[in-house]
Amino acid sequence: MVVPLYNEVEVIEEFHRRLVAVMDATGRRWEVVYVDDGSRDGSAALLQALQQRAPNAAVVSLSRNFGKEAAMTAGLDHAQATDAVMVIDIDLQDPPEVIPDLIAGWQRGFDVVYAQRRSRAGEGWLKKATAHGFYRVMARIGGPVQLPPDVGDFRLMSRRAVDALLRLRERHRFMKGLFAWVGFPSLAVPYDRAARAAGRTKWNYARLLDLSIEGITSFTTVPLRMATWLGLVTALIALAYGARVVLMALFYGDPVPGYPSLMTVVLLLGSVQLMTLGVIGEYLGRIFNEAKQRPLYIVSEHRPSGLSDAPA
Repeated sequence: MVVPLYNEVEVIEEFHRRLVAVMDATGRRWEVVYVDDGSRDGSAALLQALQQRAPNAAVVSLSRNFGKEAAMTAGLDHAQATDAVMVIDIDLQDPPEVIPDLIAGWQRGFDVVYAQRRSRAGEGWLKKATAHGFYRVMARIGGPVQLPPDVGDFRLMSRRAVDALLRLRERHRFMKGLFAWVGFPSLAVPYDRAARAAGRTKWNYARLLDLSIEGITSFTTVPLRMATWLGLVTALIALAYGARVVLMALFYGDPVPGYPSLMTVVLLLGSVQLMTLGVIGEYLGRIFNEAKQRPLYIVSEHRPSGLSDAPA
């Protein structure tokens, strides 16, 4: 089990209690890797105390907040399971009680078994609508990488799927897309997403917008192609308008220049140019960050579980 977290001191104990109850009932050997992504609220101290009394728990502490995508990668890097690895959020919106259904799908021979949301309790209509729209946009422009709709990070992956995923070391990470990119036989398990058990979400609309841009620019060049087509259409419109102005001047004269139309054309062309430059800048910034080859994360401390020397 890989569990990334940031400032989740209110839910750690309850999550671990429910996780232990579910996993012990499966009768399988298991380990949970908690990845503390630079928490500042006491989560680190609580995880240390929990790890001392829980033989199945390992803790990976990052040197600062690197973001959930990097924290998930750190957990996958430190997961020692030889059979399967599961990713789940700690806020209990993804109920641990769904885990047996994911394991059952994996036992049927599927390499990836992902939990697909039927409903989303505790979320407003705006967040539901924007999430719905994002998944549908990605389905249209994703090309060969088809992002399953209404699917988060909650999933089980076979060891070979995890090993394939860990070969992808790009700095701008959109894990939902990377999960889909590696392929392998997959199965969806529907479930009802619960409301957050405690605390506040770390994903405000600004961060969700950043994640959406990350996902779109990481897996498709459609925005660049759209900018090209927009420039072509604008050029054709400008050419047609210019021809009209010339013909009107030749046949009817031009005693008074049209200030409103001139301003409209200038503003239109300027906005198209700036928007196109912005799209190019998004891709150029990602090339710049990839070229620096910085590590995805830095571990300040790794406390392995009591099972670290035994096959998982």
